[in-house]
Amino acid sequence: MHTRNKKVHFIAIGGSVMHGLAIAMHQQGYQVSGSDDQITGLSKTNLEKHGLLPEPGWDASRITAQLDGVILGMHAKKNNPELKKAQDLGLKIYSYPSYIMEQCQDKQRIVIAGSHGKTSITAMIIHVLQYLNKDFDYLIGSKVAGFDNLIRLSEAPVIIIEGDEYLSSAIDDKPKFLQYQHHIGLISGIAWDHMNVFPTEENYVRQFDRFADSLPKAGSIVFCEEDGMASVIGNKERADVNRVEYKTHPHFVKDGKTYLTTDNGDVPLLVFGSHNMQNIAGAKAVLARLGITDEQFYEAITTFKGANRRLEMVNQNHSTTIYKDFAHAPSKAKATIKALKEQSARELVACLELHTYSSLNKDFLPQYSGKLSEAEYPVVYFNPETLANKNLPDLNEDSVKKAFNLESLEVFTDKNALVSYLMNINWQNKNLVMMSSGDFGGIDLQELGKDIISRCN
Repeated sequence: MHTRNKKVHFIAIGGSVMHGLAIAMHQQGYQVSGSDDQITGLSKTNLEKHGLLPEPGWDASRITAQLDGVILGMHAKKNNPELKKAQDLGLKIYSYPSYIMEQCQDKQRIVIAGSHGKTSITAMIIHVLQYLNKDFDYLIGSKVAGFDNLIRLSEAPVIIIEGDEYLSSAIDDKPKFLQYQHHIGLISGIAWDHMNVFPTEENYVRQFDRFADSLPKAGSIVFCEEDGMASVIGNKERADVNRVEYKTHPHFVKDGKTYLTTDNGDVPLLVFGSHNMQNIAGAKAVLARLGITDEQFYEAITTFKGANRRLEMVNQNHSTTIYKDFAHAPSKAKATIKALKEQSARELVACLELHTYSSLNKDFLPQYSGKLSEAEYPVVYFNPETLANKNLPDLNEDSVKKAFNLESLEVFTDKNALVSYLMNINWQNKNLVMMSSGDFGGIDLQELGKDIISRCN
């Protein structure tokens, strides 16, 4: 059957990868429909652009026997009325990773995994391949300059996949990265996260061990030797599996710009921070397995600008630079702050929103101890409504301060109070980073950046 006759419905179409897959299939000629209870941000903009934005809410009448398949996003619960209707009709139900795998069985599959860095490493790899005019498919969870969509599915012989350790869907508890049956797998680092589905650190780490164990003979495991747990898993004996270690690429900072140190001279970069130098080494190691030479890699990486919301500059002037960053887990927040302090001698105001289930869980909060300590002005914000929506017990400011183990920490639960605090800082010779997987209760970071810059011109 030609794709233009195939009808596919997306339950929870508003997810970052779900909406990208919907657009990719729409462009291939599928008849795509979708639903979600709320769609915001880039997902809303992109779906609207392609005529795929549904009216909000779930509606079982959207599910009919004429559908060739249903793709179920993680946001949809087991009792979702559309899911129940699809099950009653006996329709084929995929999670998005299981659907991706079905489309990529004949490709070489490279999966980039890790608690942190996987988006950036994936972005680096696909940037280099595109720069070199290679034919490849990809799946990534964040927008990258030069790529119109988050997913490409074609006749290309290879696919680069950002591999998430989270569960595939409400009815498929297999971690997403285990669905892809990779030939080359990278583990950037492991730091406990997703406490709601991996209640212990041991349980969480076990998923990465399964990831490495699932490699076929002649497969390759690429891992960061500077991460203790990744190194333990990567060095485990596996018959006929290639082990490839990497570590932070030699580099230096001069006049606020970062350079790689190589045998053929210094290579200027548009990204910075030790964590990104580590990510660059991981990307280089994977690309070497795909036949990309050092010379080709270094030429291409000089033009890499970073993935969306990964240390992305919002605004700047002569004395202040404002960044937004997706960092929300403890290891990510620490790496982001370290990168900004390495890059600039200015004082740093670091605002972290507690937004995920783990970060708002009082039993997980101590994982943040000391993680903001390098910032001169450490700030934490959380929205009590988010706690209520996730059915979590209330947090108070004292318990948050105690968990972060930082006397100078400022804690806010009201976005207006946070904005007022920021606007009363003397911004001469200071930088700001806003770190979250959320939106700080709806704060417009572009407007905030303009207001701050206007005060120190």
